[in-house]
Amino acid sequence: MEQKIHQGRNIKRFREMLNIKQEALAYNLGEDWNQKKISMLEQKDVIEDKLLKQISAVLKIPVEAFQNFDEEQAVNIISNTFDNGAFLNTGHSASFNVNPIDKLIQLHEEKIVLYERMLKEKDEMMARLEKLISK
Repeated sequence: MEQKIHQGRNIKRFREMLNIKQEALAYNLGEDWNQKKISMLEQKDVIEDKLLKQISAVLKIPVEAFQNFDEEQAVNIISNTFDNGAFLNTGHSASFNVNPIDKLIQLHEEKIVLYERMLKEKDEMMARLEKLISK
């Protein structure tokens, strides 16, 4: 039996991963939207392509992620692929050499990129708010 992908639940998952509240998503989708409509949208199995594209643009996530992501399938792939560091079906055991300092530097650089993105989004939000206030 084929399991159907729940697009609304996927929108909720990605929105929560990005730490975006329903109200903020509603605001970015336009005047016709509010928190309650977002809540109802996240309960829908299938969402219209035009709306998925709008949400994709707001969340900066590809439309395909909402259409194709299946959490159960992802968990099955991960659990069937990895077994205590060994890759199944290859007959090879993998050992990962990770330099903790390199990893720390990588995480720091990712944090800087994230902060810069957050500052840019804050500036964009402030500009939108100033525009609304000046109306």
